Amino acid sequence: MNDLLQLKGTFEKRGNSSRFGPRNIPINGVVSIEHLEKLLSELIHISIYWKGKDLIPGILLSIEYNRIVAKSNRVKGFLAGTGIDPNDSIVGARFTFVEEPRHIITHFINVNILSETITSLTNVVSIAKQKFSDTNIITHDNITDIHKKWITSTVISKSHFIDYIVDSYYVDSFYVDDRADIPQENSIVTIYYTNTDTMELMKKLGINISKGNMIEGDNTTISLSKDQLFLLKEKAPYLISMAVTDITKLTIDDFEKVEKRPYITIPDPTTEPIIGVIDTMFCKDVYFSKWVESKNMLDPNIPLADEDYIHGTSVSSIIVDGPSINPDLDDGCGRFRVRHFGVASGNRFSSFSVLKNIQQIVASNRDIKVWNLSLGSILETNKNSISPEAAILDKIQYDNDVIFIVAGTNKNSTDIGEKRIGAPADSINSLVVNAVDANGNPASYTRVGPVLSFFNKPDVSCFGGDTGHKIKVYTPMGEQYTDGTSYAAPWIARKMAYLIHKLGLSREIAKALLIDAASGWSKNKYRHTQIGYGIVPKNINDIIRSNDDEIKFILSGTSEKYVSYNYNIPIPTDGAQCPYVARATLCYFPFCLRNQGVDYTTTEFNLKFGRIKRVKDKNDNYKEKIESINDDIQDDSDSHVNEETARKYYRKWDNIKHIIEFFKEKKRPKKVYPNKMWGISITSKERIGEKYGQGVNFGIVVTVKEIKGVNRIEDFIQQSMLKGWLVNRINIQERLNIYNIAEEEVSFEDVNK
Repeated sequence: MNDLLQLKGTFEKRGNSSRFGPRNIPINGVVSIEHLEKLLSELIHISIYWKGKDLIPGILLSIEYNRIVAKSNRVKGFLAGTGIDPNDSIVGARFTFVEEPRHIITHFINVNILSETITSLTNVVSIAKQKFSDTNIITHDNITDIHKKWITSTVISKSHFIDYIVDSYYVDSFYVDDRADIPQENSIVTIYYTNTDTMELMKKLGINISKGNMIEGDNTTISLSKDQLFLLKEKAPYLISMAVTDITKLTIDDFEKVEKRPYITIPDPTTEPIIGVIDTMFCKDVYFSKWVESKNMLDPNIPLADEDYIHGTSVSSIIVDGPSINPDLDDGCGRFRVRHFGVASGNRFSSFSVLKNIQQIVASNRDIKVWNLSLGSILETNKNSISPEAAILDKIQYDNDVIFIVAGTNKNSTDIGEKRIGAPADSINSLVVNAVDANGNPASYTRVGPVLSFFNKPDVSCFGGDTGHKIKVYTPMGEQYTDGTSYAAPWIARKMAYLIHKLGLSREIAKALLIDAASGWSKNKYRHTQIGYGIVPKNINDIIRSNDDEIKFILSGTSEKYVSYNYNIPIPTDGAQCPYVARATLCYFPFCLRNQGVDYTTTEFNLKFGRIKRVKDKNDNYKEKIESINDDIQDDSDSHVNEETARKYYRKWDNIKHIIEFFKEKKRPKKVYPNKMWGISITSKERIGEKYGQGVNFGIVVTVKEIKGVNRIEDFIQQSMLKGWLVNRINIQERLNIYNIAEEEVSFEDVNK
């Protein structure tokens, strides 16, 4: 097998030189005067609705678009003021489904902005009636003519008039969203951001809360009792952005006793890496207790029963000594120490309490890079909002160099049909793990994605046991058989910790390696929503190393400008032929905003990888471009890709980009272009004005397969070095030796001697 290669070199950077042309509606599009009048009427009704309401220093209104709308097609005339970009007033976004999904975007604006918008739209309607009364519609050609020669007007400018017409083409309606579908019990509630202190706002409504009802660093998410929630809904329903029940119920695992083995032994821990576990309690009366440092994070007045120790102890047993308990599942990763935090008891707990505990735990344990979280709700995630639990995990991972491995949650035996995954398995930055049975089929308890009607979850799958072939764990009662995603996730946590701690790889590269290895070269027979990108190989060698006919290499970088690129990757040729298929995986950890709803991730990194092709641009000038292996034409100056297509085919706004050419036995070699190099580029885009993507690290794993079965890795290494790349072989034994030496304790007495 071939070693994994690390290529170190320079990514060139450049800003965005492209400029949008004049605004217009699509060629076959029309905007009717009747539709303009409808929108004006709706805005007037919204103005009446808000009269006399002074609870907040402004107003909230929602815009329902007629499609999933790109940032460039959101309103620019409506809700704009002098020096004010309507995008900056967005406080929420969700989807509604009328045949096809549509965006609903909520804004918080000054009341004067609404008055100015009504005045401007009134003028637009008046001019439209005067100039287009013969057809009562405005077309693409009409707007083109207006660009050339403006209709003389003293009440509105040409650009302002066009902005209103183009906005109206994409906008279906305006309204105040006071129809919040919220639980009727103790809940975690997120209110829209209104530039108001939340505690003072609640006090005005007669709802008394303290800092204990709030999450640190989040001024809009609060814990409310059933009665407090009822009061909020009665007095100010328009404030409610989203709400979820605070009481989380866990699925109950079935355990079967195992015939008792002779006394089990384990050596004392030394310098093994530490994995953090956040779960139910840990029992200290087990054979591997020296390997686990445990802490009870619950109120000491909460009574604990024997069953409160089963789930947490069994999860940690896999992380510490999984291969000894399950020899047939030996992953080659050895043993790991565990720092175990008990945050829940039984199968019912407060999500709000767990949220606050997780923040405190990670902040106090900076040395831990990999965290295992096998707690999950039986409730389905909301299609339009990320759970508070997932949002906390995503923020922690953006702010810190850590990664959470999260169980994909289970169906109960009584559940009929498909069931969406539960919190916190909707965390975008985390690596979410579903379970498969011994034959590689989705387990009977499998729950499905996607998240926010778009993001691929789960990410990967792993054996987690099922009827007829369960997984063995160690509980306070000894060895037992069980199954569930709770016991699939720890196997992935072990691999992640091995890659990060023992091999010294970044979390971005480690995550990409697991996804790359899971995907393989052939299409999965199961949907991504069930198994993610595929089943992670059992043994760590099959993740790190590649077959003799494959070259696998990793690249790292940091986003600083619009495009980061390198056009000097020398994939070896065979004369005039390029006999390869390829796949590439990009991973990064973006900043996320829960109050943006379905537009949750703020930064988009788009990946292109492929041969360098010389083409003519629209001005007949030659230029070189990447012919990406997934035929990605986004960002090409002579191409246009609408938002729906960009999301569906190129995974726009997803923080994992996995592009692949599937291998077929009769696959023919590609032709070699005059420039024999391959190129790779990462294009960065932002949803909002603030550039959250600057300084974000990314990791890329590329695997190329020689379709004739020839091993060309030595040629690749030699040619890469000639092109200025520093090439390192990731040799497992050498890396382990380095790790062991680095972890040795040095005695200063011995040094002085």
